Amino acid sequence: MTKSELEPEARPEAGPPSNAPVAETQMRVSDADRERIAELLRDAYAEGRLDADEHAERIEAAYAAKTFGELAPLTRDLPARPLSFEKAPLGAVATPQPPARQESPAVVAIFGGASRKGRWRVGSHLKAFAAFGGVEIDLSDAVFESPEVEIVVMAMFGGVEVRVPENVTLQGGGVGLFGGFDVREQTAADPYAPVVRVKGLAMFGGCTAKPRRGKKLKEWVRRQLGTD
Repeated sequence: MTKSELEPEARPEAGPPSNAPVAETQMRVSDADRERIAELLRDAYAEGRLDADEHAERIEAAYAAKTFGELAPLTRDLPARPLSFEKAPLGAVATPQPPARQESPAVVAIFGGASRKGRWRVGSHLKAFAAFGGVEIDLSDAVFESPEVEIVVMAMFGGVEVRVPENVTLQGGGVGLFGGFDVREQTAADPYAPVVRVKGLAMFGGCTAKPRRGKKLKEWVRRQLGTD
């Protein structure tokens, strides 16, 4: 009998079955999962549980996370409900926020009205023109993409109203010619908060810019604002 017949036949090492379950921490997360954690972090920041640096770092990590194992540590030390791997109750439907709208940098109202509100992306410059009409610009739920937003107003026989979250800095002023131009300035406690500047002219019309009490800016990341 030969040596090859005496030795057992070599067999390839058995690996894990292809249908082996994936560990919970390695499961991929959805946009709704990331948004849920980001909301908890924003609330923690608003309550003073996280400082500006911690908030920015964790928000960035939340949106970059690919698995539940990367999301879980971000809220582990917060009193809000931490991330759970348990399945949602039967029939529960995730309701992620819709993506922010991309809008024109100009808002115009002539013999009518125009408004800009809700979840929309605001850049570094906006123009508001009202002639025999009214313009409303509400930044309360906007997504800021610049550390500074300049709003140039021209109101002729019309009015422009600008409202900002209560935790951003509001500055500016304009000229009221047979009209009024009122900017209720405020300085945000957070030095990294965006700055909104309103300027322009109101002729036989008016412009008001003021904070919207009870509404706080929740969506901005210092990395996006170029302050890292």
